Amino acid sequence: MPRARCVLLRPSLAALSLSLLLGAAQAETALFSAEGYRIGLYRSPTPTQLQGASIIDTPALQNLLKQTPQPLLIDVYRRQWLQGRFIEDEPHENLPGSHWLANTGDGDLTPPWQDYFSRHLQQLTAGDLTQPLVFYCRSDCWLSWNAVKRAASMGYKTLYWYRDGLDAWQAANLPLTPARPEPFP
Repeated sequence: MPRARCVLLRPSLAALSLSLLLGAAQAETALFSAEGYRIGLYRSPTPTQLQGASIIDTPALQNLLKQTPQPLLIDVYRRQWLQGRFIEDEPHENLPGSHWLANTGDGDLTPPWQDYFSRHLQQLTAGDLTQPLVFYCRSDCWLSWNAVKRAASMGYKTLYWYRDGLDAWQAANLPLTPARPEPFP
């Protein structure tokens, strides 16, 4: 009798293990949209690669900023949007010369936010799809990952992801400037 109980438990443990694995896989896919954008848990560890972009650190960014053409710095940190305006709930600083396209790193952009993103990129680059663009947010932030992926899908060719973003810049004791989001719409 005890032997029969052990045999019956093994399939149950196997089924439980399989169920846990499938549940974990479903939870992982729930973090991404059908288009492959991260849609949840934006502040969590990010990948070390991103198709269509070069990942850069602080020294590489400093070197890039000395080149011609100089890249455009695009900050995609979130800012609360309420009743048709940005709510300044806390001060935000960014790298000098940056353009803050707030909320454009979200995984699911509504058409007005998608238009805000594409219109500002078009204006900032004067329509030049080869203009170097550096996207950033904070460290362990998927918002900039999403924004790079979105810019690549729009045809931009020279993309950089400053993966550790503002946190790495601050850790290097480099200057920051007070930031205001680009006007919406």
